[in-house]
Amino acid sequence: MDTDTDTDTDTTDTGTADTGTAPAPQVWPSLRARDARALIRFLSEAFGFEEVVAYGEGAFVAHAELAWPEGGGVMLGSVRPTPEGGEPWPGGPGTLTAYVVTADPDALYARAVAAGARIVTEPVGTDYGSRTFTAADPEGNHWHFGTYPGAPRSSAA
Repeated sequence: MDTDTDTDTDTTDTGTADTGTAPAPQVWPSLRARDARALIRFLSEAFGFEEVVAYGEGAFVAHAELAWPEGGGVMLGSVRPTPEGGEPWPGGPGTLTAYVVTADPDALYARAVAAGARIVTEPVGTDYGSRTFTAADPEGNHWHFGTYPGAPRSSAA
């Protein structure tokens, strides 16, 4: 057991104290895929996600992380059997819907079309000031891309 009692200061770097920047992503949408390696390639080519890591052998992906260049990211892995006594994964392949903030949805739309993404909703302006479109990946997940960054947060006092 550690006997050091000097634990009154939290040295966790949240990225907000001195820099005024948003903290590193701590919420990661995650999904399972029938062909995780193909999905990683598609998300990279069509939308611009960047593969950070992909652990696994052959076609099986135990865990992968894809970063979104403008902040955040997703985690994914191959479909696998439910461990004995475990609870089944709640979302099967093709059940994810995610909203991704981008500064240039029109350029991203053109990239997605060029890569063969199935467009669900053409680019449109919304009544809350966003420019957005929706595309589906080969697994059937829906990716909504838009300029709306979310409502401003009040600062903690």
